Amino acid sequence: MNKYVRFDNGKSIEYGLLEGEKIIALEGSIFEKWEKTDRIYDLKDVKLLAPCEPSKVVGIGINYKEVVNKKGDAMPEEPVIFLKPSTSVIGPDEAIISPKGVKELNYEAELVVVIKNRIKNVSVEDAKNHVLGYTCGNDITAKDFMIKGKPWTKAKSYDTFMPIGPCIAEGLDGDNLNIKMYHNGKITQNSNTSDMVFNVAQIISFVSNIMTLNPGDVISTGTPPGKGNLLSGDVIEAELEGIGRLKNIVK
Repeated sequence: MNKYVRFDNGKSIEYGLLEGEKIIALEGSIFEKWEKTDRIYDLKDVKLLAPCEPSKVVGIGINYKEVVNKKGDAMPEEPVIFLKPSTSVIGPDEAIISPKGVKELNYEAELVVVIKNRIKNVSVEDAKNHVLGYTCGNDITAKDFMIKGKPWTKAKSYDTFMPIGPCIAEGLDGDNLNIKMYHNGKITQNSNTSDMVFNVAQIISFVSNIMTLNPGDVISTGTPPGKGNLLSGDVIEAELEGIGRLKNIVK
């Protein structure tokens, strides 16, 4: 199983394969063809960045059965989608900046799908053929800006509101991965993606029938129960089975 990373080696930004505590730099494109180079770095000597540069982030809301059941609502008939701009994306160990005036800054651990190629109108049956891999995500929300009946854009779209990383893992079953969130070291979310209302293939097909998805675009697939409020200085870590932990600090 390949684990792709994007990193700053101190002189340039490269893509590489994460193998233990080493990174093997790649030539070419992780979305098309690539080959290994003889440039090998120690993980501790480089800065990991967001593992891809999406042209857009598609978010999925209300997508865990336990969340819906706790609310006593009917299951959604189709995925609830929203967009976050590319400028909301940050990588591991980068700071989540709390906007002035926000009193309720929420975190949400999410499985993030990374799209491999340009797609439109794909079927459910074909959808997973267009997945490069999966990464961890943290859908940050200024909850007090989510006014009932109004679009979620303001609450979801601030810079630094979409941490992703640390790598893109190939070969996983996105529909059966343990998902956890650690808030200052305490587990506050603990579930499995098998509880999603709409699975990965259904989500990709639905979204691609609305908009074209480009290589490197990401879909954040919703969060299980336990999302909570962040304060300045908090450490927040989203963990997905087979991928790793995505750690960020709040400022």
